[in-house]
Amino acid sequence: MEKNSTIHSLFCMLIVMMSSFAGCLDSFTSDDSDDSGFYPDLKQRHQLDWNMTNTHSRVLEDGPHYALDVQEVFIEVDTSEVWETGPSESEIHLSYWLPSNTLDGEQVPVIAIVSPYYSYGQPTDESSDTTVVSAGRGEFIFENFVPHGYAFAQVAVFGTELSTGCFDYRGNGEGLGIHHAVEWLGSQDWSNGHVGLYGKSYEGATQWEAAAQGSEYLKTIVPISGTTALHPLLYKNGSAEARSQVMHMAYFSSTVDYNPDDLDNICPDIVEGFFAGPTTYGAGEFDPYMDNYYSERSHIDKAFNNWEGSVYFVHGMQDWNVDPHQVFSGPDGTPWYHQYQDAGYDVRGMIGQWEHNYPDQWTKHNAQDSGYGAEAIHNMTRWDWAQDLFEWFEYYLKGVGPKPDMHVQVQRNDGQWRVEETWPPENVENLVLSLGDCPFSGVFVSGLAVVGGAAQQSVTLDCPALSETDYVHISGLVRLHLDTIAFFDGGQIFVEMQDSTNGIRLGHATMDIRYHAGGSEPQTVLPNDRQIMRMEFQGIDAIIPPGNGIRLIMTESGEDYLAPLCGNACPVHVLPSSSTLTIPHIDVDSSNIFISPQSEDAANNL
Repeated sequence: MEKNSTIHSLFCMLIVMMSSFAGCLDSFTSDDSDDSGFYPDLKQRHQLDWNMTNTHSRVLEDGPHYALDVQEVFIEVDTSEVWETGPSESEIHLSYWLPSNTLDGEQVPVIAIVSPYYSYGQPTDESSDTTVVSAGRGEFIFENFVPHGYAFAQVAVFGTELSTGCFDYRGNGEGLGIHHAVEWLGSQDWSNGHVGLYGKSYEGATQWEAAAQGSEYLKTIVPISGTTALHPLLYKNGSAEARSQVMHMAYFSSTVDYNPDDLDNICPDIVEGFFAGPTTYGAGEFDPYMDNYYSERSHIDKAFNNWEGSVYFVHGMQDWNVDPHQVFSGPDGTPWYHQYQDAGYDVRGMIGQWEHNYPDQWTKHNAQDSGYGAEAIHNMTRWDWAQDLFEWFEYYLKGVGPKPDMHVQVQRNDGQWRVEETWPPENVENLVLSLGDCPFSGVFVSGLAVVGGAAQQSVTLDCPALSETDYVHISGLVRLHLDTIAFFDGGQIFVEMQDSTNGIRLGHATMDIRYHAGGSEPQTVLPNDRQIMRMEFQGIDAIIPPGNGIRLIMTESGEDYLAPLCGNACPVHVLPSSSTLTIPHIDVDSSNIFISPQSEDAANNL
């Protein structure tokens, strides 16, 4: 599709008008001179006039097309080989809207949201079905992209809404249904054969399920806080989140609508899912069977081997629902962002200090507390998100405009945005702190601090200033190598890191001692075994002022995590004198900084 000449002219005028700012508006875009001025530069965006009247962002210019009436389709899928006792034939239900330019025979790309959340919830309290543009996520795509000549589709996974078959939570059956939906969307007469997927959380997970199937039509995915695999969603180095015990049950109970079709939803994978959480939590290393359950529900690794496409990762640094390690460490500690980048995939990222929200969801950002993103609120909301995504989709779904830069837009805990080639950055220096130099507070026994046990004791270490004269910019995955002695086959340590001067939370790490090597493979630990617990903090991008140090608070458990099943029988002794904290840091550099467009409400919504 040819670019709109009016829009192109407007962008060119904007570039000319802003030429006086050339000294401070360095370009992040391609060196290809033919693309110069096609879109406004990232550093210029905060000076442009944005539509900030909605709860979500808008593209700079509305498109000339309108949406045709909604259409529905049921796609038959052979499911005879994915469920032992489930139906042999199942149907995927989807609804779609075509832009008006298809009336002239023009072929268009399609952006789809694949979800379990259509008609989700109990009777009288259900969400809308696929024929209604979903609030928020659907409206964002519908209003911004259909006018620019994109089709939009909403797809219900098996066992939800009007899709039949088993509700196979993240399983092979669910992935098969998603694949057939993508294949159908890419092969229609009105389609140009290019499909993109969009969505957050579970709707990010379905994108990875689709990518794992390797459809030739799937050209790009934009997982926003998307789950890449189930096990690292529910467990971090063996530490179980509370929801790990009920996750499958909670979803299944909300998909039933109390009619005879509900019986079709119940397949062996459903029953297996009910027991997966309690069994993994209780049996630990003595439960190899559950490895099959979680392996089936790991998708980012399968996509890596089966799919060729592009990925725009979007994630909140303060997301406790889908932790950032899903992307930056991932299953078994694999740094997936780097893996995809190094393998030659086109990869871009945007990581802000928000929680489990969209980048432009400013009415949700205001719920964040100090140490959980509040210090960044004044520059957090990305009102240019729709435009940023528009430029991405134009290239990968239409072949229009310059190729987007493969960079990461990352926000520091004080609100500052900058561009990096990758994240965690590769140009880091490591500051290694010996915890033996950090004064103790709490209960000590001959230099040994006890974590857990009947007394539920905690350990606090206050480490000296990282620098007396300079700001220290922490960026990446902080690593704690904790020398410990076990009392039982189990025991757990949760660590919160704070700025020791102002008390602001910086990040956290957690580990069951049986997982001391990291990842998802437990090892039996005997009483009095001495182990180095190789703990890795969730991704941190934070600034530490001169004279400020680091405080580590160690407890048996922390926010979102269950205490170890062994309870009082498994305290862990910590030996600080032989423990280290490794802090990756980068130079404080202003050359790659930019300002995000902000409305007055979004910037002052505390």
